[in-house]
Amino acid sequence: MVIGMALLKCLTVDGRGSYGIAASAVERNERLYTYLRITDIRDDGTLNMNDLKSVDDPNASKYILHPNDIVFARTGASTGRNYFYDGSDGTFVYAGFLIKFSLDPQKVNPVYIKYYCQSTQYRNWIKSFSTGSTRGNINAQTLGNMDIPLPSREQQDFIVRVLSPIDEKIKLNQKINDNLQQQAAAIFRSWFVDCAPFGGKAPDEWENVTLEDITALVSRGITPKYADDTDQIVINQKCIRNHTIDLSLARTHTPKIINEKWLRFGDLLINSTGDGTLGRAAQVWFQPKNLTVDSHVTIARPAKENLIFYIGLWGILHEKEIESLHTGSTGQTELPRDRVKAMELLLPDNETLDRFNGLITPMAAAIVANQEENNRLAALRDAILPKLMSGEIDVTDIQL
Repeated sequence: MVIGMALLKCLTVDGRGSYGIAASAVERNERLYTYLRITDIRDDGTLNMNDLKSVDDPNASKYILHPNDIVFARTGASTGRNYFYDGSDGTFVYAGFLIKFSLDPQKVNPVYIKYYCQSTQYRNWIKSFSTGSTRGNINAQTLGNMDIPLPSREQQDFIVRVLSPIDEKIKLNQKINDNLQQQAAAIFRSWFVDCAPFGGKAPDEWENVTLEDITALVSRGITPKYADDTDQIVINQKCIRNHTIDLSLARTHTPKIINEKWLRFGDLLINSTGDGTLGRAAQVWFQPKNLTVDSHVTIARPAKENLIFYIGLWGILHEKEIESLHTGSTGQTELPRDRVKAMELLLPDNETLDRFNGLITPMAAAIVANQEENNRLAALRDAILPKLMSGEIDVTDIQL
């Protein structure tokens, strides 16, 4: 099968990319437009709906996304991350660190471009702009000149029909997980911030403690020596985003004895260096194997099993407070371990913790199950896509 090539800009309505509005985000307000920022876009092209903001600017309406628009992150560790807008997630104004291309359905199936921009081929192209561990910036001209493999329209439509059900299931699972995470956070706030089940006041038997008092370990990770062909995996700061752990961004390293820094179920992971990433937290809600973190991530390990969800949700809800503990100047910020250890908490009694855990445990299990299914579906999609694009899987004898 013959496959042509086309520049991204040649597949758009106006032949160019457009930069978003340079405006500050404000707290979510139903009277204002929802503001789409780099941090709202996951690496898999879905949105994190848990922390959306609004934009209050008289020019905001000029930057509204329309169906068949695709936006790309243009700077920092997120460079190349993209989101295809089909209208189903609500109305958005896109921010200045995003570049928009308006795809022309007369020239290409727009959803085909969405899938191409999640492919290994596309990600390798983005990696070509990196220098060492630093991901380079990218501009509208470079993105517009991206060469895209373009099979026949029939094959494009077939690819979309094959992959869309997989994509829809991934998106549904992610929405369920977002909802479960919001519920878990709301329960934590109700019980341990507002103390609603206790008449609005913490019971006298609850104790004032520090994080060090209720953890068995607070430590930075290892300094890895990266290598292929090994089953020891190192989580880095890019893996910790939106309160989840994305192992697809982790790397393998030369086997070594790690001892207590092997991750365990319930470990709270906190990004500990750099502007924009420091303070982000996620908890290990699965059974890890041969998994650790690098020295830019802090491990906080609950001392007792009944503290796991309490400490995890506390950390996730206190990201801003954790971030405020940093030292150093812009671009060289660090999170000192001693300051993390000294953070103060109000520790409930064991009976209250047991009741709380009874509510959170099934939520955590459902989140893990959905995430594992999404990982399998994403791997299937990524395996099928290049075969569909190359024509190895042909449309001739297949009816959908």
